[in-house]
Amino acid sequence: MTFKAEYIWIDGTAPTAKLRSKTKILAGDAQGAQLPLWGFDGSSTNQAEGHFSDLVLKPVFSCPDPIRGGGDILVMCEVLNTDMTPHRSNTRAALAEVAEKFAAQEPIFGIEQEYTFFDGMRPLGFPEGGFPAPQGGYYCGVGADEIFGRDVVEAHLDNCLKAGLGISGINAEVMPGQWEFQVGPLSPLEVSDQLWVARWLLYRTAEDFNVSATLDPKPVKGDWNGAGAHTNFSTKAMREGYDAIITACESLGEGSKPLDHVKNYGAGIDDRLTGAHETAPWDEYSYGVADRGASVRIPWQVERDRKGYIEDRRPNANVDPYVVTRLLTDTCCAALEKAGQV
Repeated sequence: MTFKAEYIWIDGTAPTAKLRSKTKILAGDAQGAQLPLWGFDGSSTNQAEGHFSDLVLKPVFSCPDPIRGGGDILVMCEVLNTDMTPHRSNTRAALAEVAEKFAAQEPIFGIEQEYTFFDGMRPLGFPEGGFPAPQGGYYCGVGADEIFGRDVVEAHLDNCLKAGLGISGINAEVMPGQWEFQVGPLSPLEVSDQLWVARWLLYRTAEDFNVSATLDPKPVKGDWNGAGAHTNFSTKAMREGYDAIITACESLGEGSKPLDHVKNYGAGIDDRLTGAHETAPWDEYSYGVADRGASVRIPWQVERDRKGYIEDRRPNANVDPYVVTRLLTDTCCAALEKAGQV
């Protein structure tokens, strides 16, 4: 008896890494199997030089493979050097340290992944040589005149659910061919591993429909919304009291923190965070209740209930979830600890 294990990893392409994958045939049953280390040619993925190109894939998360079905699985991996140290492109290792350090505060995340379908060189739904009607009716819309790609979206949603991922919803976004899915609430490592697998399933599902999906933060220049990955965050103290909410918001605006975060929130951040199209300027920090023009939004029901979570609206669609969850956990949890709000 054998099964197929699709090993998935993040490459070293800059400024935005890509997903890579390959199939390993393993003996036995995937249920409870001890998944082995594997290797790959790092010189073909922008992760090594040709004269010493061997790198190691270490399985960190697995789930059923909804594309192949049966007993086959998807395997998210982190990249190691041959001495078993984290490779320079491995951002998961740094998150693991921070997540362990602040585990007692029980940080959890929900990430809203926006993306855009393309048909060749055009966003899906854009007419050849022109533009569709202005933004207005596309967001959460219905009807073939305003919604494009729903068949792909539904197939992707079904695939994520069959894989057992913590996907919590989908919706059409403000531009034709632009959509969103949400993953979480989950712990920092769980939400990041699962978001990467959900992205892989998005690309793989779209293949079958002969369209492509992009996480470009500004896929169409001009008067069109960009694509983000709004990141919802809370700790146990924030879920129990409003003072911790304010402490977290204030900590994100202290000193160099705003720029430290923004420069790690995805390539092309200044193209999207302009102060227009429901964004704050990339070089200014603000927070507010129900304010989608702020860097960080406190939902209205959080202010009413005096407890809950915050939404960092700055991360781009192409953000590395291992990085954004690490930064938010480190900054906010350290501030809460210092304030004695844990």
